Amino acid sequence: MFQLDFMQNAFIAGIIISILCPFIGLFLVLRRYSTIGDTLSHSSFAGVAIGLVLGINPILSAFLFTTICAIVIEFLRGYYKKYAELVMSIVLTLSLGIAILLISSGKASTKVNSYLFGSILTVSSEDIKLIFIVGIISLLTLIFLYNKLLYITFDEEGAKTSNINVKLINYIFTILVGATISMSIRVMGLLVISSIMIVPVATAMQLKKGFKTTLISSIIFGMIDILLGLSLSYYIDSAPGGTIAITSVITLTIVIIINKFLNNK
Repeated sequence: MFQLDFMQNAFIAGIIISILCPFIGLFLVLRRYSTIGDTLSHSSFAGVAIGLVLGINPILSAFLFTTICAIVIEFLRGYYKKYAELVMSIVLTLSLGIAILLISSGKASTKVNSYLFGSILTVSSEDIKLIFIVGIISLLTLIFLYNKLLYITFDEEGAKTSNINVKLINYIFTILVGATISMSIRVMGLLVISSIMIVPVATAMQLKKGFKTTLISSIIFGMIDILLGLSLSYYIDSAPGGTIAITSVITLTIVIIINKFLNNK
């Protein structure tokens, strides 16, 4: 399996995604932003369709379009402070409309399945370079903003009074969410990207530890889910996105059962 170039590419991409997605996901869960993952994954769908129609790298077009949508979401949240989900619905509607319009034209429909469900066969060296660059930049940005993000997550009003530029950091964080989603579509597929951002976090939270331990545990569970899911998808010839999603839920179930058994002893 590992002697095959496409599997090597898939595993390299998978490792980068398994570190970044739970890192982002923990902040999303704690800030009650879980729905933004689904919204931006549909935005990346429109970005992919634009790339396929224009003949440019779909991951790059997805990144650019998702970034624009992330900025729009954060901008509109200022106008709908008490109705954040309304903003998500607006962006979701626009993105799906664009995606359906372009795909129904027939110019993008032939290649769209690999982006919807993920495909380890189509992860190219060019994709790996783009995923690596975006992944490293995103990870370094998260590390740099870690303390401020943590403060904003637990006490946004307190962060404002401490002269932290909350609005700017929220914009940057939302863009990072979009970047993470757009670079994950080759492996995970558009339909289940948000699962790898949220489910490993839900699994780690079962351990009931502090923030840093939960963060590290989320990344470990994310790696287990993605690497095991990729291996299984190779051997049973299935779409990696769905296989990884099922693997992550099974991991969560096992941890819940073990946790319950240990607590009842």
